[in-house]
Amino acid sequence: MISCARTTVTRDRILTASAVAVLLLFIWFADSTFDAYSIRVLNFVAIYIILAVSYNLINGVTGQFSLEPNAFLAIGAYTSAILTLTPKDKAAIFFIKPMAWPLSEICASFPVSLLAAGAVTAFLAFLMAVPVFRVRGDYLAIVTLGFGEVVQVVAENLISVTNGSLGLKGLYPHTNLWWSWGICIITVVCIVRLVNSSYGRAMKAVREDETAAQAMGINAFWIKTLAFTFSAFFEGVAGGLMGHLITTISPKLFGFLFTFNLLVIIVVGGLGSTTGSIIAAILFVVGGEFLRLVDEPFAIWGYEYPGIPGMRMVFFSAILILVMLFARSGIMGRNEFSWRGLFDLTRRLIRGDLLGKHGASVGHNVIALSARISQLFRRRG
Repeated sequence: MISCARTTVTRDRILTASAVAVLLLFIWFADSTFDAYSIRVLNFVAIYIILAVSYNLINGVTGQFSLEPNAFLAIGAYTSAILTLTPKDKAAIFFIKPMAWPLSEICASFPVSLLAAGAVTAFLAFLMAVPVFRVRGDYLAIVTLGFGEVVQVVAENLISVTNGSLGLKGLYPHTNLWWSWGICIITVVCIVRLVNSSYGRAMKAVREDETAAQAMGINAFWIKTLAFTFSAFFEGVAGGLMGHLITTISPKLFGFLFTFNLLVIIVVGGLGSTTGSIIAAILFVVGGEFLRLVDEPFAIWGYEYPGIPGMRMVFFSAILILVMLFARSGIMGRNEFSWRGLFDLTRRLIRGDLLGKHGASVGHNVIALSARISQLFRRRG
């Protein structure tokens, strides 16, 4: 029994290492052959995965309804940008009001700026956790939403540090596929390790019943603070990556829309599922770019579609409604990817009994789905 378990663990580690090697090979291939647009999309996919799995840690795993990601993203982006700009660039950008000393003279490398972005964001998150986690539920959401608005207002008015509404322009495009996907892999590994540790189990206990968790000796406040700070660190790093990808940042860029998008991603993927967050982040970015087709005119089967600006958001909303109707727990629910699960799924596909316990046919499932849709419309009628 023990020997079999060890063999399974060894097999899973070899398969995981092989999957990472394949991903790195794909990154090398994409970096050398893909066009600039495709590379930019892949960079955004990696950044959104970092943000999604980090946000899922506090919102899904720990069960705290927080609306702060846009604030931490902004803090990380500004911290990294300020550190990488040279004194000459800062003098040129801050022409309304000179940048405050000693920030005007500091210049650091990109890796150092990313670490600083994560550290500053995590430190502010730690300070914020003390008053924030005195409230729960909707009150926590309101407090963290207010913090995001405060950060945006401060960024607009602290001209000697952020350059106000003019923002910071001319950042060097340090972010490439190796940086974004390398940090993405590190983030996923760290989050998965944390979730599978004793601290992760304590976070899940707080999510299920905070009072019962405290009765069992779990310090709920410090567990929530740990999740909040850990999540903030990687959100800050993602902000630094994003700032050096788009090369221009301003306070208006980090509005509540970012938080809303991330909330959609983790809900569609499945609250509490890291795998679901990764899948949903990929679908969100790639699907959003693919749906741009409906904004532009095209011809299909002789019909000339004129193209309606903004129509992709209509399709996107319709897809979200369908997902929430037929997959209310999200794509993955609270399940996670495992090699054993993949092998079991493959066996079921080969046997042909994936569609039901009794080997239901595809036609039977289509008919059942049609009947379900008819019932839904009949109820609403």
